[in-house]
Amino acid sequence: MSYLDEGKGTDPPTLFLHGNPTWSFFYRKMISKLSEKHRCLVPDHIGCGLSDKPSSHDFRYQLKDHAENILQLLDSLNINEINLVVHDWGGAIGLTAFASCPERVRKIVLLNTASFLSQDVPKRILFCRLPVIGQFFVRALNGFALPATWMAPASGLNQTVKNGFLYPYNNWKNRVAIWNFVKDIPFEKNHPSRSTLQQTEDLLGSFSSTPVLACWGMKDFCFHGGFLNRWQKFWPHMEVHRFPDAGHYILEDDLEGVMVKVEPFLENS
Repeated sequence: MSYLDEGKGTDPPTLFLHGNPTWSFFYRKMISKLSEKHRCLVPDHIGCGLSDKPSSHDFRYQLKDHAENILQLLDSLNINEINLVVHDWGGAIGLTAFASCPERVRKIVLLNTASFLSQDVPKRILFCRLPVIGQFFVRALNGFALPATWMAPASGLNQTVKNGFLYPYNNWKNRVAIWNFVKDIPFEKNHPSRSTLQQTEDLLGSFSSTPVLACWGMKDFCFHGGFLNRWQKFWPHMEVHRFPDAGHYILEDDLEGVMVKVEPFLENS
């Protein structure tokens, strides 16, 4: 597992968890600002970014496995307490990892994410899950990571930034996690990760006393405002900020606006 470890703050480190089809690159500007005062840990999930990309015969690429990897990373670094920043799949992975040990999480920042069951999955994503044709579309034609560079942000990305997002995912082998993340959406009743996510959802109440900040891009075609509303039902104490002109890649659309909210939230005791 590749990870960034930037900054030397004395407070608990801040752990950033990315989703699909991104990698630690998604947090690059946020880390640049926060690492001046905070220690920032930013892993690439197995199969993503600069981490190893084993075949699905050697690694299951399921929610439970990604969550266990996060705990193993922290244990290897002797870190017991963290602030948690999550986006996309990072929410399910992070909350699954800490659901049974909520005392390890001091604060939570949500960025267009979910960690509860939902049947509200865009048809374009369901298409990518189809046997054979879905895998060919995602892995051979780059039909998930490439379209994300123009569908996920509300504003356009320049070519350099697009290249950065796509850099680790340049061939069939290196897109193994992208395909498996899509497959691991627990849409079906008998899906192998469904019970894991259900358990995480059932334990969200364990964070009822944990300070939570949500910064939400309201133009997200996937994690739209309805997901934010569900978060508010789980965590009525959550501080919410809506960004009407930002999409799924909220840090690309309005980094400054997000940082104005996140920096004081992490610094206040």
